[in-house]
Amino acid sequence: MERRKFLKGAALAGTGAAIAAPAIAQGTKELNIVSTWPRDFPGLGTSAQRLAARIEQLSQGAFKVNYFASGERVKAFDSFDEVASGNSQAYIAADYYWVGKDPAFAYFTAVPFGMTVDEWNAWIMYAGGQELWDKVSGSFGLKAFPCGATGTQAGGWFAKEINSPEDFKGLKMRIPGLGGTVMSKLGVSTISLPGGQIYENLVSGAIDATEWVGPYNDYFMKFYEVTKYYYTSGMHEPNANIAFGMNAEWYGNLSDWEKAVIEAACKEENNNMFSEVQAKNGEYLTKLIEDHGVNVASYGDDIWDAFGEAAAQVFEETRAKSALAAEVDDAFQKALREIGKSMALMQGQFTSQRNRVLGLDEG
Repeated sequence: MERRKFLKGAALAGTGAAIAAPAIAQGTKELNIVSTWPRDFPGLGTSAQRLAARIEQLSQGAFKVNYFASGERVKAFDSFDEVASGNSQAYIAADYYWVGKDPAFAYFTAVPFGMTVDEWNAWIMYAGGQELWDKVSGSFGLKAFPCGATGTQAGGWFAKEINSPEDFKGLKMRIPGLGGTVMSKLGVSTISLPGGQIYENLVSGAIDATEWVGPYNDYFMKFYEVTKYYYTSGMHEPNANIAFGMNAEWYGNLSDWEKAVIEAACKEENNNMFSEVQAKNGEYLTKLIEDHGVNVASYGDDIWDAFGEAAAQVFEETRAKSALAAEVDDAFQKALREIGKSMALMQGQFTSQRNRVLGLDEG
């Protein structure tokens, strides 16, 4: 009786709303999580590890969580099949890695000229995005929640200056997702590599350019030892959301309380990761410039225009490849225009004028 009273009164804090623990212990369930990031990888990897630990903590023993970094249980890009098959219960990854399964997956990480983090979260949570994600993931026996975001990513690292669209021709560049398809339209030979293999491929010359995330995450990759030209804001990943993808059958057999624990932990880390990256990007951008002599530059308008023309082609081709992708694209583009317009008129105008008045966009 005392144990029953204790469990009934317990609550899980830290998610914005308390989650009452179940009145009767359900028994421990093993939760094996595989990841596409190396262990202790700053930003992405540490966020994944933090989420795994938080799920176990919030569950008060309902879950025994075993976290496996890339290569510890399966290779990074084998995570999808590992979880879909039921061999492991969940993965932490960028869902655009799975565009070979269906191009619709790209919309649940990032697409060229797509939504920012705020816009994408609004779409997922309150404008039908999660339901579409469920439909896409569900067709492969999966269920996914957002569990992190990097914000607008840098354009990438290059061995030479990029002054015009023609300068992309002939480059071998690591860039996945639909952003990579856009680059291919400009003559780039695109390659998809997990994070742990990018540096060695730059050193060997297998690739001569790469995008990754932004100053905080990129600093620890040491790309500055090989390439010195760092381009800010790219078109390819305006939000870059991370997925906690679960085996749908395993998830469906959980109690409502266990499902709530996982969803709450994912929502918490979704905010934590984005906030951490934004807090540290400025510090590490300064280090890249002052400590390592990195040349920071921005793409010119003619390059952005070329990106836009190529992106329009890519969206049409993507829609033609998959009925699911066409359905998701319809909903995504509609939400982008509705949500994006109001954001541009309110937050966008303010940010532009604030930066002009305070000189934040100078240098």
